[in-house]
Amino acid sequence: MNTSVSIRDLSLNFGAVTVLKDLNLDINDGEFLVLLGSSGCGKSTLLNCIAGLLDVSEGQIFIKGRNVTWEEPKDRGIGMVFQSYALYPQMTVEKNLCFGLEVAKVPKADIEKRVARAAEILQIGPLLKRKPAALSGGQRQRVAIGRALVRDVDVFLFDEPLSNLDAKLRSELRVEIKRLHQSLKNTMIYVTHDQIEALTLADRIAIMKGGVIQQLADPMTIYNRPKNLFVAGFIGSPSMNFFRGDVVERGGRLVFIVGGQEFSLDGYTAETPLAPGQKVVLGVRPEHIAVDGDIAPGQEAHEAVVDIEEPMGADNLLWLKLAGQVISVRIAGTRRYAPGSKVRLAFDMSVASLFDAGTEERI
Repeated sequence: MNTSVSIRDLSLNFGAVTVLKDLNLDINDGEFLVLLGSSGCGKSTLLNCIAGLLDVSEGQIFIKGRNVTWEEPKDRGIGMVFQSYALYPQMTVEKNLCFGLEVAKVPKADIEKRVARAAEILQIGPLLKRKPAALSGGQRQRVAIGRALVRDVDVFLFDEPLSNLDAKLRSELRVEIKRLHQSLKNTMIYVTHDQIEALTLADRIAIMKGGVIQQLADPMTIYNRPKNLFVAGFIGSPSMNFFRGDVVERGGRLVFIVGGQEFSLDGYTAETPLAPGQKVVLGVRPEHIAVDGDIAPGQEAHEAVVDIEEPMGADNLLWLKLAGQVISVRIAGTRRYAPGSKVRLAFDMSVASLFDAGTEERI
């Protein structure tokens, strides 16, 4: 597969503070890559380096095989959509879409064709004569996307474009952006701190922490086989349940012990050798814990006590006391439990995660 954007040994320092460190990343042609992480992790900084809005301290950036490390943003063949709509308030929607092309001296007929195409794709045709003040937040963001779209570029950069919108609009525009990518098949690099956006939009997700990519993989791999403890805890809502304990041998089989309770590791597939005496962290997602009637015949079960119940419509969250800590379990919304009641539960070890307690890397 051809590479659309390539980043080589990129570092960025602000004085004595290192924001990005020795970063390498290849983004495939037509790929939707999401840069995901909490505030201050370096994701927007990396996007701004690709856009040419920040000068890198070390390393190189290639777009379509061309070294653009020191080129101006306008010469990089990119279109950018910001968190703020950044529309000209005195101009109509149509003028906002045209303005950059007019400055670049694009022929008028070509401008009209590009604006009509963008308006059709984004369904903003009826808004072309309005000014931004007469638009809703979702409509303004569509216009901002349209302004990038008319540039007819190979790579689109999105810097948290939906974070200023309410939940319903975010959900609607998320679908629009996914549809846009499927239609255009351009390379898109999308920055967000919202894991739902990342999981639903991305072909691959790069999870960042402290200016370093922690894991780069498709959404299902990141969700089901997180590379380290940070990634495991960052992805998922509610978060993965964690238990700190020891691996011991019982009758030739390995078990995990926490709070005096033993959990068989028979169903777990280790990526690196697992041995008795290891101190580990066991991670289990709320939906990978069976409760009462969901437990398969012969499956190892443990007793727990209901702490609180959170009805969420389609499903319920149970918070249970087990092995000296409180964990979350996702069950069907039709099932109800009173606080203080006892339940039996079982872990699905085939989709659990084990991490070394010292290095925090996946075992």
